[in-house]
Amino acid sequence: MKYLLLGYTPAAAWDAATADTPSQDALDAFAAYQRLEKELLNTGELVSTEGLGHPAVSTTVRRSPEGVVATDGPFAELKEVLASFAVIDVSGHERAVEIASRIVEALGEPVEIRPIMGEDFAA
Repeated sequence: MKYLLLGYTPAAAWDAATADTPSQDALDAFAAYQRLEKELLNTGELVSTEGLGHPAVSTTVRRSPEGVVATDGPFAELKEVLASFAVIDVSGHERAVEIASRIVEALGEPVEIRPIMGEDFAA
């Protein structure tokens, strides 16, 4: 079963001006995550994973009375922002929780687990 793991970070802690110069703590956490990533690639459980750009450079597309419009920046002020995602293909929810727990241990930030709707999803 596939799951999407969404990694969040506090918005106040993510400074766009210093995003290109991570702290030693951030580098250490990322190194721990990369070790987990390599392990999951070797077991075949990691489908893909990516970090995301700073919300300040995002674009939001939405429907409005004037039609579909694109605006710069996130939709709303948030306390936490989506910072990364990973797609895993595992035996079930329990394994997804185990993997998400290890990511939280490595990075220290919350991870949301969402099942990916497969071919059996009916609208």
